[in-house]
Amino acid sequence: MVEERMGDCWSYTKDQFDNLEKHTQWGIEFVEKYTKFVKERSEIETNYAKQIRNLSKKYQPKKNSREEEESKYTFCRAFLTTLNELNDYAGQHEVIAENLTSQIIGELSRYLQELKAERKSHFHDGRKAQQHIESSWKQLESCKRRFERDCKEADRAQQYFEKMDADINVTKADVEKARQQAQMRHQMASDSKSDYSSYLRKFNQEQNDHYYTIIPTIFQKLQDMEERRIDRIGVCMKTFSDVDRQVLPIVGKCLDGMTKAAESIEPKTDSKQVVESYKSGFEPPGDVEFEDYGQAMKRTASDTSLSNSREGKEKPAGKSKGKLWPFIKNKNKLSLKLGSGPEDFSHLPPEQRRKKLQGKIDELNKDIQKEMDQRDALTKMKDVYVKNPQMGDPASVDPRLSEIGQTIEKLQCEVQKFEGWLVEVEERMPSKSDTQRRSGLYETQNNTTVNNNCAQDRESPDGSYTEEQNSETQVKANTHPIPTSTTPEFDDEFDDEETLPTIGTCKALYPFEGHNEGTISVAEGELLYVIEEDKGDGWTRVRRNEDEEGYVPTSYVEVFLETNAKGAMTYI
Repeated sequence: MVEERMGDCWSYTKDQFDNLEKHTQWGIEFVEKYTKFVKERSEIETNYAKQIRNLSKKYQPKKNSREEEESKYTFCRAFLTTLNELNDYAGQHEVIAENLTSQIIGELSRYLQELKAERKSHFHDGRKAQQHIESSWKQLESCKRRFERDCKEADRAQQYFEKMDADINVTKADVEKARQQAQMRHQMASDSKSDYSSYLRKFNQEQNDHYYTIIPTIFQKLQDMEERRIDRIGVCMKTFSDVDRQVLPIVGKCLDGMTKAAESIEPKTDSKQVVESYKSGFEPPGDVEFEDYGQAMKRTASDTSLSNSREGKEKPAGKSKGKLWPFIKNKNKLSLKLGSGPEDFSHLPPEQRRKKLQGKIDELNKDIQKEMDQRDALTKMKDVYVKNPQMGDPASVDPRLSEIGQTIEKLQCEVQKFEGWLVEVEERMPSKSDTQRRSGLYETQNNTTVNNNCAQDRESPDGSYTEEQNSETQVKANTHPIPTSTTPEFDDEFDDEETLPTIGTCKALYPFEGHNEGTISVAEGELLYVIEEDKGDGWTRVRRNEDEEGYVPTSYVEVFLETNAKGAMTYI
């Protein structure tokens, strides 16, 4: 019965160890599965961020004139801002992937190694304790069997001695020998009993320690290990959500930036930009006079008609080509190709030609200033060499100074040439007081009488408009001239007023020297009045007081327009 009870206990304990071993192994596999899950999520975030970055890069503006032309429109700038914000948005997904890797995957990988080592140690201790109690039980059983065997041997020896002592035919020596043998067996049985009793007490103590101390301690350690594993999984799951939550403010800022970019789109400003880029500067045609074909008289060209009065030639009535200039169609169609045409831009309409010439003059002035800066630097270097000959030969700088002087003279000649063409264009262009303008883009020109001499000058015999003798009418875009006081503007409200009213205020973000004619110098932080907003050429007209006004670069100031301010509309 004792053996059966002990066998059941050992079997039960062994089964418990097997169950715990299976459960803890399943727990480790779950940690590995969760680690794999987080790793795949991190890879998804990395690939998503990479695709978003590639998408943003794909649609970034290229370094060419077309993209630069588009950058002046608010919707193009809004799209560029959206691409930049999207790039930052992709960066936040990269942050998510990095945090998942460092805070969860790396931590769980290290913890898995520790967990496996701890589990192995606990089960090793459990098996060792189980083997020890089983070994003790076997030794107890061995002592018990030996005691049982010695007792039986002692009983047989006692019975043999009594038999020999009762037999009268046995010698005394044999009886004495049997008596000594019986005593020896009794002594061995007594020793075996003592050993069995001692080892039994020892086994009972070990068994008590095994079932009440060692095994419960091991089970407790396994339980603590399992609770720590579960707690670690919970912490990782919380970190999993916190990693996303941490980037939400920045993601929100990216989305706010996209929204703000979309709200910054100004259709009217973009349409004005188109107007400013392509307006020709031509005068609207005058009224066409009535020609009475019912009278037998010679038809003459009207002074205010669009017929070619410059030629002074009569044309048959059926072949009159007095066409309105916005609707002319011929083989020399309007061209938008950049960089084409003669050097003086005579193929362009007056306004576009003026802008191109002014832009070319500004470009040449920048080159001259650059060359002058180099000349000043070399002059200073030469002075240093003169004062300190050991540092260099002053004569070595002269060839370069001579070369720079020739370059400056050449550039100045170019500036004079383009300035002559600019003066010629501005003299031919009508001033504001010459005629009344109408507000609105592409407004119908009915019932309006204007001076049409310019229109007559620009019409060629085949009905197309030219600048003097040029028949080519190509339009070049994306020009930014420095405004001058003679620049024609198509204002509809302040044509006849000497002083333009203020339409807002502005604050200078950077200092501006204002060396060119028509500009005004400003200091950083200075507050000025805005009297004319930027019309797409990159300049804003401001006023300091009643006597001081001029143009400043729009990028140098922060403009605050009044809500009821109305900008000027122009004819294309």
